[in-house]
Amino acid sequence: MKTIAFFNNKGGVGKTTLVYHVAWMCAELGRRVLAVDLDPQANLTTMFLEEERLEELWPEEGENRSVLACISPIVEGVGDIAPAPLQQIRPGIHLLPGDLGLSQFEDKLSANWPLCLDRDKAAFRVITAFYRIIHHASDDISADVVLMDVGPNLGAINRASLIASDHVVMPLAPGLFSLQGLRNLGPTLYKWREEWEDRLKKKPPDLDIPTPAGAMKPAGYVVMQHVERKNRPVKAYQRWVSKIPKVYETHVLRHTPCVESAESDKNRIGFIKDYQSLMPLAEDARKPIFKLTPADGAIGAHATAVSKCYLDFKRLTEEILRRTDRRNGSCQGF
Repeated sequence: MKTIAFFNNKGGVGKTTLVYHVAWMCAELGRRVLAVDLDPQANLTTMFLEEERLEELWPEEGENRSVLACISPIVEGVGDIAPAPLQQIRPGIHLLPGDLGLSQFEDKLSANWPLCLDRDKAAFRVITAFYRIIHHASDDISADVVLMDVGPNLGAINRASLIASDHVVMPLAPGLFSLQGLRNLGPTLYKWREEWEDRLKKKPPDLDIPTPAGAMKPAGYVVMQHVERKNRPVKAYQRWVSKIPKVYETHVLRHTPCVESAESDKNRIGFIKDYQSLMPLAEDARKPIFKLTPADGAIGAHATAVSKCYLDFKRLTEEILRRTDRRNGSCQGF
């Protein structure tokens, strides 16, 4: 089992949509997938589930059946993590639903981070809560891959989420804010990795709990909202695309930039086009774009776009799986 986090501290780039489609495509490729929603906005959960089902998971009264239920004993100080209330989306895809209430865990994670350096057992249980929830849930369903959707910030929830990951995929929308986000994100991931390594050295030897290595290896980036005219990227878009390789190598990989052109950048996993005209159909049908049928309204030019979308996401997902394959050894480290 491998855990892949999709992370960018700039919101609105299409990260959640990417996770959703990659999860479906992994299942299409025969992988057993656990999708984990650790973004307090819970957008991935609302993409997967209809409103009636969401009302059952987030009742007005009683306990929510979400990731919040897993950490509530820790938040309330009455125990350790509880079993994950997984939702089966289809054969091969399970979801650990997110929750707007997840934000209440932020302060507890912040307070316990420094206490790990004091060999505090309770602090280690708090900081490793997400990892242990994912670890046990993936074992329960024999998951091949875990896909984590995390929020667009550099807070304590995301730190605890990222140390639980083996690999990090960065969705980027070409523009000034995404590039500035990379400049902040790379050093932060490196810092979190070093700080967690220091804390692992302080873990009490008699604390017998699953503990993450905190690898969070950069697997590469995906260029979102790709726009073309006559099969060529538009000029303004291409200007920002050409700047990404240098910023990624310098600030994320901490390498001396050596990429001659954006087209030859080995760190770019792929492009995802802007399928804006198909998104309303997919949302109404509660399925990914590449599963739309004529009955869903995908006819004529839309039907052609659906076929193209399937191939795009198939290539992209296969490349993500290849880069995060431990046997492959192609994943870039810090």
